[in-house]
Amino acid sequence: MANEMNFIKRLKKQNEDALEYVIEEYMPLVKAIALKVLQPMGQASAVDDCINEVFLDVWKHAQTFQGDAVDFKKWIAMVAKYKAIDHYRIYDKRASREQTIDTEPLFQTVRDTQDTVLAREQRNELLFEVAQLDELDRDIFMMKYYLDMKNAEIAETLAITKAAVDNRLYRGKQKLAKSLALKERYV
Repeated sequence: MANEMNFIKRLKKQNEDALEYVIEEYMPLVKAIALKVLQPMGQASAVDDCINEVFLDVWKHAQTFQGDAVDFKKWIAMVAKYKAIDHYRIYDKRASREQTIDTEPLFQTVRDTQDTVLAREQRNELLFEVAQLDELDRDIFMMKYYLDMKNAEIAETLAITKAAVDNRLYRGKQKLAKSLALKERYV
């Protein structure tokens, strides 16, 4: 366990051998998550791109991670899941856009691409902030906003009251808004 905490400290200090350790140790987990989400698309390059982006994000945002090796595994799994979902959406939109690209004017396509890139960056920031929430709050947010479950369904699934779900969503939104507002000030 001490060795596992050591690699987290070294990773936070941007030590490259710690990143190599993370890649070696967590590649199967990250690849499995990426394959589960992206395999239906039939694009091997999408899986590879996703995996690369996961480890790049882990490298860039290692300083923000707080916790032990078990928490790190959960954190990297959430990053992988969010990245895979992003890639799925991107490839899905690209496929539908390729079907209609002949009918759209060029300037509209450029504007759509810029909007897509901006929306993706904003979504990635939001997903990263959601990943920083407590595990129960993360689960509630994923069920509510990514699985489109109703609050009562979430409460039943997690064996908590609907009022607890409502309160956690409210407090979580406030926490996310505050965190994103702080980031905006420093950008």
